Amino acid sequence: MKSLAIFSMTLSLLGCLTSAAHAIALSPAEAAGKRLYREGVSVSGADVSARIGVSGSVVPASTVPCAGCHGADGRGRPEGGVRPPDITWRRLSTPYGQQVRSGRSHPPYSDGAVAHAVIEGVDPGGNALDSAMPRFVMSSQDQINLVAYLKRIEEDGDPGIQGSTLRLGTLLPSQGALAPLGETMAAVLKGALAAINEAGGIHGRQLTLQIVDPGPDAQTAEAALQTLTGEDGVFALIAPLAPALDGRIGELLEQARVPLVGSVSLLGGESDSPMIFEPLPGVSEQLRALAGYAQDTLALAAQKTLIVYQDNPPGLHQAETLKQHLNGQGWSDVGLRAYSLDQPVTVDASLAAANALFFLGRSADFVPMAQALHASRQGPALPPYLFAASAQLPADVWQVPASFSRRLFLAYPFIPGDWTEQGKAALASVRARSGLKGQYAVLQVDAYCSVLLVAEALRQIGRHPAREQLVKALEGLHDVNTGLTPLLGFGPGRRLGMSGAHVVTVDVQQQRFDLVSPYARVNAAN
Repeated sequence: MKSLAIFSMTLSLLGCLTSAAHAIALSPAEAAGKRLYREGVSVSGADVSARIGVSGSVVPASTVPCAGCHGADGRGRPEGGVRPPDITWRRLSTPYGQQVRSGRSHPPYSDGAVAHAVIEGVDPGGNALDSAMPRFVMSSQDQINLVAYLKRIEEDGDPGIQGSTLRLGTLLPSQGALAPLGETMAAVLKGALAAINEAGGIHGRQLTLQIVDPGPDAQTAEAALQTLTGEDGVFALIAPLAPALDGRIGELLEQARVPLVGSVSLLGGESDSPMIFEPLPGVSEQLRALAGYAQDTLALAAQKTLIVYQDNPPGLHQAETLKQHLNGQGWSDVGLRAYSLDQPVTVDASLAAANALFFLGRSADFVPMAQALHASRQGPALPPYLFAASAQLPADVWQVPASFSRRLFLAYPFIPGDWTEQGKAALASVRARSGLKGQYAVLQVDAYCSVLLVAEALRQIGRHPAREQLVKALEGLHDVNTGLTPLLGFGPGRRLGMSGAHVVTVDVQQQRFDLVSPYARVNAAN
């Protein structure tokens, strides 16, 4: 019994060491070797190149870094018919040597043998390595740094990974106007992750969630993001709500090499970052679906049209992008109308004369704008058609004047008809955990789908996950049936899970929504 207790204590200690491995600091040489391994770049600024294939074509090492084939963890995974070997130091230095697939054997690797293999493509037994492996040209110091890092690579897991847990993170407001949205998304994320954990987690790990409030402005939001993406941060981000980072979050995530799953452009922002995977279409894609309906069914392309947007650089960019799209589709009279965030939309002669109006502003400004438009009507004149993405509409949509009944059109990424019995039951279970109702349904579904996609990608990459592997696994997800949306999927050059929308009109008098156009895909916004 005593020996069993000692054995148990030893296992516990090893577990603690493993769980804290990512926090072990690298020496300067090891850190330099890490950059060389992952990026093919020397910290000294010296050129590092690689000879490729039988022809020996020379390319920058940054185009074929070691991690590109052997993975961030050095374990190697089959890709494109090539089977890169495990190059962790434990494997390379095994005292009994190794036998390669061709049947040839070689002694264990030493420091010098590793450098010789990297430069000349020869193993310790004198056997030529596979021609698919590049032969690198680098300085002797870079060779030393690379070997130093290979000796630590197993201890240098990405942040957020521990022996029994994997930590995800998100930015959600707990104060201010967006607090109710943040609370709703937090409840869905926690409920969906709890369901996964109760079913055993993923590869023996429980998924935990770290929530940080992004604060009131871009400076506090960037600091909050740094908390999540730093050395002691999370493995990946999931469904954040931080509008203050619009236009910057993709750049910051690329610098930190942290992937994100969640529709950051759902409320009007935009992202083209390779690190961001959005389950649901953003405002731009939804408005394109509305524009198609307005042109084909309502024949508005020749009518006076205005795009109302927030008076800031992201708002202007989005409005100009939509205008360019409309003009490209044959719309002949499209104008832009900015409004200040510190006062409601004012109705002048130009706005009152519009036949169609696309809204790119805040949800809190929509109803006051509609009321002002209604008040400006002259006699029996009909108000303009209004078009908006559903997530930009306030909860009190029934406060829109009745004159807009069936003249208000919304784009929805999904409708109840998309929901399967299994999907409805799963979301109902998540809602029941936190006492949620149907408020902010689009955001609820986005958060829920984000969890499903992350979980499926984690299942595919196995017990030893790395952020790089998560990105590749997400790229490989196709036709994912969430039970709540049309099928979702990504690709090497595609970061929108779906691009399109259903078009719904609002019957204000009867207080109901009517589907007028089923889901139609559109080209993603440039």
